[in-house]
Amino acid sequence: MESTLMTTTDISYKPAGQFEDTRYEKIHNVVFENSEEASICVAHEIATLIKVKKDKNQNCVLGLATGSSPVKVYEELVRIHKEEGLSFSNVVTFNLDEYYPMDENNIHSYHYFMRQHLFNHVDIPTENINIPNGNIPLDQLHQYCIDYDLKIKEYGGLDFQLLGIGRTGHIGFNEPGSHYNSGTRSITLDHITRMDAAPTFLGIDNVPKKAITMGIGTVKKAKRIVLLAWGQNKASILKNTIEGAITPEVPATYLQDHQNTTFILNDEAAQNLTRLNTPWLVGPCIWNEELSSKAIVWLCEQTQKSILKLTDKDYNDYGMSSLLVQDGTAYDINIKMFNKLQHTITGWPGGKPNADDSSRPERATPNKKRVVIFSPHPDDDVISMGGTFDRLVAQGHEVHVAYQTSGNIAVSDSEALKYAEVIKDVNPTFPKVDAIIEKLNSKQGDIEDELDVRKLKGLIRKRESLAATRFVGVPDENIHFLNLPFYETGRVKKNPISFVDIEMVANLIEEIKPHQIYAAGDLADPHGTHKVCLDAIFAALEDLKHKEYMKDCWVWLYRGAWHEWDIHQIEMAVPMSPDQVLKKRKAIFFHQSQKDGVMFQGNDTREFWVRAEDRNNDTAQKYHNLGFSDYAALEAFKRYHF
Repeated sequence: MESTLMTTTDISYKPAGQFEDTRYEKIHNVVFENSEEASICVAHEIATLIKVKKDKNQNCVLGLATGSSPVKVYEELVRIHKEEGLSFSNVVTFNLDEYYPMDENNIHSYHYFMRQHLFNHVDIPTENINIPNGNIPLDQLHQYCIDYDLKIKEYGGLDFQLLGIGRTGHIGFNEPGSHYNSGTRSITLDHITRMDAAPTFLGIDNVPKKAITMGIGTVKKAKRIVLLAWGQNKASILKNTIEGAITPEVPATYLQDHQNTTFILNDEAAQNLTRLNTPWLVGPCIWNEELSSKAIVWLCEQTQKSILKLTDKDYNDYGMSSLLVQDGTAYDINIKMFNKLQHTITGWPGGKPNADDSSRPERATPNKKRVVIFSPHPDDDVISMGGTFDRLVAQGHEVHVAYQTSGNIAVSDSEALKYAEVIKDVNPTFPKVDAIIEKLNSKQGDIEDELDVRKLKGLIRKRESLAATRFVGVPDENIHFLNLPFYETGRVKKNPISFVDIEMVANLIEEIKPHQIYAAGDLADPHGTHKVCLDAIFAALEDLKHKEYMKDCWVWLYRGAWHEWDIHQIEMAVPMSPDQVLKKRKAIFFHQSQKDGVMFQGNDTREFWVRAEDRNNDTAQKYHNLGFSDYAALEAFKRYHF
């Protein structure tokens, strides 16, 4: 069956920078500022292909992926169908994979996912939809997989294959060790893959151990392949895939042999690529202040020298001679960089009263500021900036904390049951307590909590938060529980951000009229709660920026428990003494439901307080290695200009 070959030149992707000139990259890639823009571009490539095939009276055979990465692509395809009349009547689809065993009506099945995000909203004929059957009997599974590949072949092969990538480097469910010639088959899932899926299933014990997946050989026969990757969590594996050797330990590297593959990345996902991370190693670059700062910190790490010990020879030996040509001797460059970083360090995060603030990160006036700390979950405030939080209170600022979500799904059933039983012991006739206990005792698997249970779990998080803020010294009337509606689904998958969410954030800012706002700038997951909460704040700021009081409002972004700002990005670093580190730890301990076996731990088994201390200690050590004082810990912030 004849098929049209789409090439990377058919679509107006943003140019991939220095790709053609670098010896490092082995797969064509295009980097977008954000995943939304990138997804729309990919959706339009698919839509164009569908139209071209339809004009030729041919089927358009698509290989489709699931997960968070392609969601916006499917949203845009649905929009094009509804608003621009794109027909899917000639489209035949083959999905990459499915958990095994898995009923197609289970909310975790990829059948359910595809119906929810695409198939229920377009005019694709039901008989043209092909998704691996997670209920096929075990004794028929081998032949079923052979037949799946044969059916793809009968349609002339895949015209277009959409992919995501896992942190193990898997595409589909082709885990490390997969053969380059592998066909559709059953496979045992890697532990990391199951850990990444655990939040959706509300615990790793609920994640299937096996799956059915198209093989590497099946995928590579597609005429056009586009792989999507968003967020900082994918940066490391993408560098290995795009720049590393082909190896079965990173199955996505097999795509280096495909002649029409493009990786579509956002800035965070692409940040480790050599041409973006250390462009001076690739070719000539424009030395602006940010790139110079990044390069100098990198040079210190490579030479294991502090800033003031770097020499002209160091700059020349590590590909940075052009910086010397532009900015002068190493001595001049070093002094400038040392002063820049030194001025980020302050023990006065709210500004030092009656002091010259020309070289300080914050203003001296007003002496007492109104401060709002936005916390996506009911513990991010103390985990991410507990020392700064304490310092702001101790220095007399009017500190408010706004918990943006209830955090209820992060409370385990056993923890909720404990509280419910305490309530019953105190008052056996308390309304609904028996029903709540019965629901918790009879719950099996990862079914959605009913409203009463969710309310109890939300109250647990609320009372833990109040205990922590009282310990830091903030009055209860300054604590605000927004419970933004987008979060309240009872599941890991949330609703899209709405006008109501933004309005609630804006109303609080309008009420307090803060001089400082602190917000979580964690971009590890562009679809995660932190990012959605940040988007709500940014949208509120956009709505309010014309207000007179907003001229005096500065916004500082902190990072979550997993990542810290790179040293060259930090604009305010707040030192903590050993006693303050201990006080921060105690504040985190008030969040008892998140201690000793947290629901969404990820692949990092350390408790949150350990992660926080390790991160703050590491930042302090990096500053010390660059030639600054040996602090016990540092919390870091980057200013957002709206």
